[in-house]
Amino acid sequence: MSLVRLNIKGISYSQTQSGAYALVLSEVDGERTLPIIIGSFEAQSIAIALEKEIKPPRPLTHDLFKSFSDRFHIIVKQVIIHKLVDGVFYSSLICERDKIEEIIDARTSDAIALATRFNAPIFTYENILDKAGVFLKIKEESELTQAKIEIEELALDITESESFEEVSLQELNKQLNEAVANEDYELAASLRDEISKRQK
Repeated sequence: MSLVRLNIKGISYSQTQSGAYALVLSEVDGERTLPIIIGSFEAQSIAIALEKEIKPPRPLTHDLFKSFSDRFHIIVKQVIIHKLVDGVFYSSLICERDKIEEIIDARTSDAIALATRFNAPIFTYENILDKAGVFLKIKEESELTQAKIEIEELALDITESESFEEVSLQELNKQLNEAVANEDYELAASLRDEISKRQK
């Protein structure tokens, strides 16, 4: 099966799942796109990696992985989205250390967040694009501008997410439940700490 290289075309709010985002990948030499539903934390992490000027106040999980890998001379060479089962994409990280190659299973959202940090190419198989790819032509320049604005806003959101001073305890509990439901565990941990601090 032949591999097809993909680029990140954009990230937008999911029309089908509340609190989720659609990551849109496009084939390099073609018109098909591959939309993938991802969580808010992963969407923010990818957006921050794409927007080089924006730095979060503390390293995100994917930044920590990159620092760890750099320290131990591990390189992520490429990401392959290799399987699609019941609407769920499965991916692999192709890593190398001391000229020894290893393949590591990863969630597709995490794999792409890491690919953006390692400048690693993203691939999928032709049969996956045939099954899940859609033809999407951007006709207006304004649509491209809007996609860029959404990525910038998403990246900025995470730099503001650590300030809970003006949020009520009831709202904090609501946000905590939403964060857990969306598997945004870093935000959930911050919210839990703030709730614990107030209840002392």
